[in-house]
Amino acid sequence: MIILLIESNGTIVETKYFIGLDGGGTKTKCVITDFNLNPLYECQGGPSNFLIIGTEKVSDTILSLIIKCCEKLKISSNEIASVLIGTTGAGRLNDAEKLKNDFIHHSKTKGHIFNSFHVDSDARIALEGAFSGGTGALLIAGTGSIIFGKDNDGNIHRAGGFGKLLGDEGSGNTLGKRGLSAVAKEFDGRGSKTLLTVFLMNDFKIKDASELITEVYRNNFDLASFAPFVIEAAKLGDKIALQILNEETDELILHIKSIYNQLKEESLKLCFVGGTIANENFYSNMLKDKIKSLKNIEVVSAEHSPEIGAAIMAKSKFNSAKPSNL
Repeated sequence: MIILLIESNGTIVETKYFIGLDGGGTKTKCVITDFNLNPLYECQGGPSNFLIIGTEKVSDTILSLIIKCCEKLKISSNEIASVLIGTTGAGRLNDAEKLKNDFIHHSKTKGHIFNSFHVDSDARIALEGAFSGGTGALLIAGTGSIIFGKDNDGNIHRAGGFGKLLGDEGSGNTLGKRGLSAVAKEFDGRGSKTLLTVFLMNDFKIKDASELITEVYRNNFDLASFAPFVIEAAKLGDKIALQILNEETDELILHIKSIYNQLKEESLKLCFVGGTIANENFYSNMLKDKIKSLKNIEVVSAEHSPEIGAAIMAKSKFNSAKPSNL
């Protein structure tokens, strides 16, 4: 299907392409597709966390990637039906609108006007990509934790995502924090011996309670960086680490049960995202074993990448904005 637009000078332009972008803290991935969402060209550029580096720099990155796609396919920007970026920092509507408006202004100053441009969260496009725009749930457990789900009516539901002060159960932050707490107790003689203390001494060169306090409270120790050591200690049979993983996987199971009840679907496909569980390890395998005891829930691999999910959303936005007589 191709939509024809008539410009002010009477020129008829075919809008037959979609662009999806996945913006992260280190790089931005971009794909341009035909009207049936078949990928035609992929490229990548700099980071897109506009809350950290600003909307002007991110807008320039987005525009350069779009231009690169146009040059590769030898098309004009008017032939692009819709563009959508899902990026870190766009989870709140006001922030997403700011990037959208600033990009539109930035592109106009460079002589580029787009038919449709939208901004959404990186989690949202990952959800669309994972299930090709259909129903399913995305369990994210990296530094933090949250679960998103989409029901058969297209409604989006969530559970968790309350951050490190109120939530982040099952995340790298929580695993690391609980592991360091166990070490602190051993340093004080309030807790049992654990491999976690050995790992902290050998790999982080933190030898006693004073050094641990300094690293955490003065030097902003990255709590999530200790999570892999908690997982490794559990794999080696450390009782304290095993207890931490057992309790935190239980917390993630509560996330899954919550989204299942919210979606009200008979069966649920679930995809893992985030460094703590997306890669196969002792922790993710423990979680998968617990999920097996749940009825009608299946862990699956993502069907498509987040940038394809962004392209899917770009097409959906375009279709919903078409005049009804088209």
